[in-house]
Amino acid sequence: MRPVLEVADIFRAHGPAWRLAQAGRLSLGQLKVMSAIEACRTAELGGHVDRCEDCDHLQVAYNSCRNRHCPKRQGAAAQRWLEARQAELLPLAYYHVVFTLPAQIGDIAFQNKAVVYDALFKAASQTLLTIAADPKHLGARIGLTAVLHTWGSAPTHHPHVHCIVPGGGLALDGQTWVSCRPRFFLPVRVLSRLFRRLFLDRLAAAHAEGRLAFFGALEGLADRAAFAARLAPLRRAEWVVYAKRPFAGPEAVLAYLARYAHRVAISSSRLVSLDDRGVTFRWKDYRQDGQARRKLMTLAPGEFLRRFLIHVLPSGFHRIRHYGLFANTGRAANLAKARALLAPPPPPAEARAEPDADAKPPLACPCCGGRMIRVEVFERAGSPHEAPQRSVFRIDSS
Repeated sequence: MRPVLEVADIFRAHGPAWRLAQAGRLSLGQLKVMSAIEACRTAELGGHVDRCEDCDHLQVAYNSCRNRHCPKRQGAAAQRWLEARQAELLPLAYYHVVFTLPAQIGDIAFQNKAVVYDALFKAASQTLLTIAADPKHLGARIGLTAVLHTWGSAPTHHPHVHCIVPGGGLALDGQTWVSCRPRFFLPVRVLSRLFRRLFLDRLAAAHAEGRLAFFGALEGLADRAAFAARLAPLRRAEWVVYAKRPFAGPEAVLAYLARYAHRVAISSSRLVSLDDRGVTFRWKDYRQDGQARRKLMTLAPGEFLRRFLIHVLPSGFHRIRHYGLFANTGRAANLAKARALLAPPPPPAEARAEPDADAKPPLACPCCGGRMIRVEVFERAGSPHEAPQRSVFRIDSS
């Protein structure tokens, strides 16, 4: 069901004026996201017309912008991704581990997204793979899927990665499967210390290699001594690594991934109103005893747009990555070996025709339930020649 208020409504109402006010301050990537959200599922991107075979009902569907930061296109993208992941689930408990960057790193990360977010991914994955391989802990080669989020509930800048990890791995000799203790994966304190060291070492190396840039109030950090002084307190501070309780079965893993894998900074379902006071939306406040308190927040439209756009990722940056046994090279062979060690293979099934992975079920007519067939396609900025007698529009979930 379409929300009463959408993120796109805010961009269309206030985006043009805010874009002019911020001229020269927005990146090309942010400008592209703004244009994509404003045009998504409108006549500007073209579309098609479907007609019911039984009652001749006509329905217009406008095309999606297909931008990964647009809230409207996430459902279909997540579903396709989940279907691919479903076949890779192993029959055992999965754990959820979150690695969070300290607030003192946030402004450096914002000015150096590609370098710092990449270091976050690599430090988190290397931490899990290293501690799991240690015979004092698990003594096994594990696999993991990591998803980058850069926002808090507000949605302010809050970079962290969610890691989904099966509760065990292949023994170091590759001959047996090693399971972790029930309801305990790896010690959080050990993970936190190694993660801190690995990340700060990567950040210092990036600075030494000249791969970090600093602007405005951070310009002084270009000096090596000043940068080292900035990092020094962080080497002694406690870093947040959170290990949640194991998921209740593979279905719960898929449900979690459905919510998190293709999430954007704020979805339309959280919006409450857009009026003279600004944009009001629901959020969770975790500052009170670590418990989430559901609250309402109202921001000026420009501030809402700014907070949304600070989470635009660099072009080509992958925010879902696989490591260890799940790395793209060797994933199929590793999963097959893991399944063979975890359980005997199922009996061979009778041969049957495989469904067409690209086939979509026919659209049902909203009037009589009959089959809708496509009768017209119109290009960008065009309009259908055969319009419905009454305005009935739907969105294209592609």
